[in-house]
Parts: sequence; C-alpha cells; structure tokens
Amino acid sequence: MDPQKSEAAAAGGGLYPAETASREFEDFIYLVSHDVRNSVRALLELPQWIEEDLLTSGNPVSGSLAENISLMNTHTRRLDRMLIDLLIYSRIGRLQQDKTVEWQMVIDAILGQLRIPRGFRILRDIRAPSIRMGETDVITLLSSLVSNSVKHHDRDRGTIRIATRNEGPWQVLSVADDGPGIPREYRDRVFGVMTTLRPRDEIEGSGMGLANVRKITSLYGGRIEWPDQPDQRGCHLVLRFPLNRPPLH
Repeated sequence: MDPQKSEAAAAGGGLYPAETASREFEDFIYLVSHDVRNSVRALLELPQWIEEDLLTSGNPVSGSLAENISLMNTHTRRLDRMLIDLLIYSRIGRLQQDKTVEWQMVIDAILGQLRIPRGFRILRDIRAPSIRMGETDVITLLSSLVSNSVKHHDRDRGTIRIATRNEGPWQVLSVADDGPGIPREYRDRVFGVMTTLRPRDEIEGSGMGLANVRKITSLYGGRIEWPDQPDQRGCHLVLRFPLNRPPLH
C-alpha cells in the first residue's frame, strides 16, 4: 500500500471520499454566492445613487460619464445573474424530497416565471402526467431547457415542444425547438459550468442552464440523448429517468 495512502487511512479512517469533497465544494459555492450577492445588491444601487447625486448638484450625466455608469450597471447585473445561477446550481438535490410532481403544474409554473416572447408557442404533449422527483429540481430542469431554447433562438417567432411519456423502464422528457440548433462538435461542451458558445456581450447568460440539466439528470440516475433534427435546425434534447430508482434521500 502506498505510504501516503496508509497515513491518510490511519489519520482519517480511510481515503477522503470524492463525494464528500464534491459536497463540501458545493457548500462553499452556496455560502460564497449567498454572501457575495449581498454586496452585489448594494453595488447595483450605487451607480443609480451616483447619477441622482450628480443630477441634484446640477451636473449633467452625459458623454463618457453616462457610458461608464451604463457599463457599471451592465456588468453588475451580469455578476448578480451569475451568483443567482450559482446558487441555483448549488441547491440542486438539497432541501427537498422525492414527491409526485405533475408536469402540467411544472409547465404552468415556469411559464409564469420566464419571459416568453409573444411570438413563441409552447406546445404540450403530456402522456406521462407526473414524475417522482424533488419539486424544485423538476422546475429548475424544465425552466433551464425552455429558457435555453428561447434565449438562443435566432428568430422572432418560434415553437417549443414539451413531451413526456413512459417507455419501458424509463420516463422520457423531450424538449424540442425550431431554433438554429447546436453543431455536433459543441454538444458536449455546452453542458459545462459557465459555458457559452457566444460572447456575453451578444447574449446575456451565465452559461449555467444546461449544466443544471446535466447535474439534475445525473442526480436522478437519468441520461441525456441528443437526436439529430431532420432539417438540420433546432435543438432536441431527450432525457430518460428510471421509473424504479432508490429514493433521493
């Protein structure tokens, strides 16, 4: 046995489990994101206060000064969005238990939360009415998929199809859109944390949406499939979750 491993086992009763290290890292993300966001919320208000003070004192806010204040607002809002998304990511699987969740309720909930452009249609084909999962995780999962379809669409009008069905030992969730799609060579990369294929100056987003999808799918013993679309357009993700799995907690 390796001497270093032997010393570690003697001191700690065994090697440090990877699962424990991962959990502690996510605890760290949660605490840091929560605490830092309190400061970021103050930073969101500071440019507005500065602008108001300048106007009150008779100093017009224009030219490079106005551009700099606008830039401060943009980057602070972006930082706040990243912290919110990190908090969401770190909360996956936490403070919830398996329960039967109705898909129609989940869809109604996310449509109430997300800003869906008027030109977009959400079509439902719900053949498996419910899934057993943490309710917060179900909402995060579907919200991430739908918002990803809307955010990366290249047209003013679009259609997003949400379907569920039972297939053998699996419950299948399918979300398909008619957007530009993602080339095959980038499909593994987009599931990474804080990963975007386009610059954040072109499209706002922290790149956490599909990372949430991968984490939730893995947590509940599922798998992700990416069928090709016949006309080479659109993104179609198929998520399979085992119908008979041990409880999460």
